[in-house]
Amino acid sequence: MSKAQILLVDDDPKLLRVLTLRLESEGYTVAAFPSGEEALGRLSEVAPRFVLADLRMPDMDGVELMSRIQMRRPGLPVAIVTAQGDIPEAIRATQAGAVEFFTKPVPRDKLRECIERYLDQGPKQSGDWAAGIITRSPLMHALLDDSQRVARSEAAVLIGGASGAGKELLARAIHRASPRADKPFIAINCAAVPAELLESELFGHKRGAFTGAHGDHPGLFRAAEGGTVFLDEIGDMPPSLQVKLLRVLQEREVRPVGETRTVPVNVRVLSATHRILESRIAEGSFREDLYYRLNVVNLRLPPLEERREDIPLLVAHRLAQLAAQGAVRRVYAPEALEVLLVASWPGNVRQLFNLVEQNVALAPGRVISAALVRQSLGIQGQGLMTFDQARLQFARGYLSQLMELAGGNTTRAARLAGRNRTDFYKLLSRYGVDTNGRLASNGNGDEDGDSPLP
Repeated sequence: MSKAQILLVDDDPKLLRVLTLRLESEGYTVAAFPSGEEALGRLSEVAPRFVLADLRMPDMDGVELMSRIQMRRPGLPVAIVTAQGDIPEAIRATQAGAVEFFTKPVPRDKLRECIERYLDQGPKQSGDWAAGIITRSPLMHALLDDSQRVARSEAAVLIGGASGAGKELLARAIHRASPRADKPFIAINCAAVPAELLESELFGHKRGAFTGAHGDHPGLFRAAEGGTVFLDEIGDMPPSLQVKLLRVLQEREVRPVGETRTVPVNVRVLSATHRILESRIAEGSFREDLYYRLNVVNLRLPPLEERREDIPLLVAHRLAQLAAQGAVRRVYAPEALEVLLVASWPGNVRQLFNLVEQNVALAPGRVISAALVRQSLGIQGQGLMTFDQARLQFARGYLSQLMELAGGNTTRAARLAGRNRTDFYKLLSRYGVDTNGRLASNGNGDEDGDSPLP
């Protein structure tokens, strides 16, 4: 079977046949299976770029199938097909990471629009080079487009971004997408190695070069021959070593500590920092000529607060990872997920993953509550919300979730809510929710519960 763009999974042979013919008539390559188990067994062979699965199937429901797909192919978009009465289950699927849900009969135009949106979103679905980067954010997809383009060149890349945003993950992805992918990727954190040892770690040393040098050491540059060296937290490299690194980059050769001869090296250098290097240059702690040598191409990883739409995906991915490691399988209550969506994340994805792991370990039951999330975030001291505050939080979360489920289509969201479109627009305005489902910080809904509530 050839590699497919679309993977269909449904135990209804008639619907499976209809959808297959429809998608093939529109130019897609389709692989169709009547069960989740069979689809999983052929996932590697088929290598789809989009999955459409029925919610209710006898051997494995669509949510379980999606969870197991996410463990094998993180970031692969999965849409769920439901019967008309399964809207609560569809909401559960979306919270678990489904990119869309369709009620039967599946609308042709909406399905085509959804598939085109996700197949066009970025290169990461076309191969394994960006494995582990979980996103549906337009910002991240634009970054991945740039990363794949620059990966084909030999240009030095400086990756900026806050701690915990995933700079090394992106560097590894660039290496995998490059012509050097079959050669070593060697990473070192310049802030984690004592200054007196960093030169030896990078460039190697000769036996007897200093106390404790009991044998020759090649160094990371030589160990990465033909591949990529990733210098994390380059902004913390000691000034005395910066000039030596600059010489290595210019001359393409290293001189091990204690050695009189130089050794040629063939490596590509990627670097990263959470610091503002221009400020370090101004204060004299970072060399300007080294900065320009490293910063041929600059890529910036957005913080988690700029890609909040990825939080449900990231949470579902981390829950699946922990379950695969033997942890009890848990899910977040809708109000708990709402707390995660609006929380501050100074530690970015790393902090979110650590919090999910803590919640899984501490939850007394299968469902992780909003109270436990607040406690983990250190905001439990705010006391019990008033009735109006709780109602406001629910209303904003509900409207935001509806808009996300409806893909920004206000008419569809109003229909799901059982309201006419005019009344629904008034509700969005009252509670400060835009048509993309985002909560406006200055919306009319008062966080203290003083605004009139229906």
